[in-house]
Amino acid sequence: MTSLELVRERLASFAERGAADVSPLYAHLAARAATDDAVAGLLTAAPERFAHPTLLLAAVHRLAQAEPVHPLSRYYPTLGGTHGPDEGTWPLFRDFVLERADRVRELISTRSTQGNEVGRAALLYPALARVKGPVGLVEVGCSAGLLLGIDRYSYRYQSEQAGQVAVGPAKATVGVHCVLELAPGATMPKLPKSVKVGARIGLDRAPADLEDEETYAWLEACVWADQPERLRLLGVAAAAQRKAKPEFVTGDAVADLAKAVALVPEDQPLVVLTSMVLPYVPVVGFVDALRALGRPLTWVSLESYGTGLEHLLPGRAELEDGHVVGLVRVEDGEVRSAEALALAAPRGQRLTWLV
Repeated sequence: MTSLELVRERLASFAERGAADVSPLYAHLAARAATDDAVAGLLTAAPERFAHPTLLLAAVHRLAQAEPVHPLSRYYPTLGGTHGPDEGTWPLFRDFVLERADRVRELISTRSTQGNEVGRAALLYPALARVKGPVGLVEVGCSAGLLLGIDRYSYRYQSEQAGQVAVGPAKATVGVHCVLELAPGATMPKLPKSVKVGARIGLDRAPADLEDEETYAWLEACVWADQPERLRLLGVAAAAQRKAKPEFVTGDAVADLAKAVALVPEDQPLVVLTSMVLPYVPVVGFVDALRALGRPLTWVSLESYGTGLEHLLPGRAELEDGHVVGLVRVEDGEVRSAEALALAAPRGQRLTWLV
């Protein structure tokens, strides 16, 4: 169980910072839930490490999926709604939630938010391109493992300095767009036409089976309800992966990392990938697990600075409020280098290259 005080703090912070600029609907709902103990209290049913606003909102989204004719759907573009948040949104949401409080609480207590942000592949592609392949790719906290298809997607980067840059397979079924900016003094990153991946291994406490209807419905529910483009991208990437599945390991991000890595052939350069995983995993324990693997590796990450690279690159004030694409090299059980390559919008819309 999680304290109501912590839940309220997280809801208010999410409304002010996490969703404010990208999701008017979720910012609106979270701000009001933060001051409503009946609604906020439902989130206390989750363990503290999972009790984030996105879990409450995903649970409600899932129930709204099952009742698409309910008036609340008018505010959910993923369900065909066209209304923006107004004075009627919160009362309708609150009634919907409290009338189904037992079902919301059950989802919250048995599920966790599972992000499969395909757009993040555009943020990670330039970092992965710095490792000569074909690489053995291990995604930690992979959920359905859609980022393991990073080499199979096409990308269009829009840059003021270079115009539009297209990379990836020309006939890819999944296409991702990203604005690419350069920080002062930075140089344009190398964007090769392709990156090469050999082994693809996903590690997760509960890997998501795309063939299971209820599991897939939950993945859809974890997409924010006013962002239908993300839902479309999830569907296209899921369809592509069903034709070429990676290998999954069920286990803990720290305790079972070696088990997942053991599936990567020794002749393939090892790349460990994390994407918004470290809020749920202790960074010190994770770095120690990387060091204990006993083989050279590159850790490519997309994490907030405070939960990720701050441990290895302290004192970088300019990174404190952002999500950072990081690249860490480990050899002989020691961290040999750590770089903050870019600041990024967490769902892949924008990349600001720093080096």
